[in-house]
Amino acid sequence: MKDRFKELSQMALEELNEVFSRMEDEDIRPLLEAIKKADRIFLLGAGREGLSTRAFAMRLMHLGKQAYWIWDDTTPSINEGDLMICACGSADVGHENYIGEMAKKNRAELILITPSSEGFLLSVADQVIRVPAAAYKAVGEFVSTGQLMGNLFEQSLLILYDVLVMMLREELGVSTEEMVKRHRNVE
Repeated sequence: MKDRFKELSQMALEELNEVFSRMEDEDIRPLLEAIKKADRIFLLGAGREGLSTRAFAMRLMHLGKQAYWIWDDTTPSINEGDLMICACGSADVGHENYIGEMAKKNRAELILITPSSEGFLLSVADQVIRVPAAAYKAVGEFVSTGQLMGNLFEQSLLILYDVLVMMLREELGVSTEEMVKRHRNVE
């Protein structure tokens, strides 16, 4: 099967194209506006969804935002006026449910990014951003996949976050040079 690589990579690209063809500016606008107004942003995700979300936390810092990855030891307390962004394909993972509840208890705004139409986190989120990509244990209508478990949602998150950063850079008037100056310089 010498063309299997091309076949599988084409399948993955077609699935991603289908996910983003189902999304519009209005679908992500509440998230963009919340990020723009928040002084402090806390980010949460588990597993590979978390890896994509952690990359987003880095870019938010490059944009000049105070962004905290929830699992870091240096993450401060969350309070009223803060924003928590949680990516959860199933909208129902025990430790994320608890952290989401605690964020709400401390009066932070909670935005959930998910494809799922069922799950505990939907009941506590202030806003839900739908990424219509198949995810591990997700329930609902979304782009199906021939890939493993939650790959499509995890890939979609990384691309979504990169597009959001490009939009935020433009809307906040942050230059590429400013972002580069915030990049870690001790490596």
